[in-house]
Amino acid sequence: QVQVVESGGGLVQPGGSLRLSCASSGSIFRTYAMVWYRQAPGRQGELVEGVTSGGRVNYGDSVKGRFTISRNNGKNTVYLQMNSLKPEDWAVYYCNAGLRQLSWWGQGTQVTVSS
Repeated sequence: QVQVVESGGGLVQPGGSLRLSCASSGSIFRTYAMVWYRQAPGRQGELVEGVTSGGRVNYGDSVKGRFTISRNNGKNTVYLQMNSLKPEDWAVYYCNAGLRQLSWWGQGTQVTVSS
C-alpha cells in the first residue's frame, strides 16, 4: 500500500503564497504520476495541477500562471507552489499518486485564503 501525505496548508491573505508538499512512500515514486486536486465546499472537485513521471505538467485553467508543480524523486515528494492566492483558491487540497490503473490518495490539507 502506498501512503500519500500532504502538508503545508494554512491561512493566508489574498495575494499571498503557500507551498504544499506531498510525500509518498514506495521505492518507485519516480514512476508515479502525481496530481493535486482541490475540493471547496459546495463546489465540484477540480484538477489543480499534475506532473507525469516524465515531467510533463498539466494545469487547471484557474491556476495557470499562479501555481507551479515540481517533483523531487530523490525525496519522494511533489510540491505545489501557490502564488497570488485568491479567495476562490480556498479549498481542501488533495494529492494523488497514480500508476497505470492504481491510485492512492492523501487525506488532504486545508488552504484558507482570507483577510
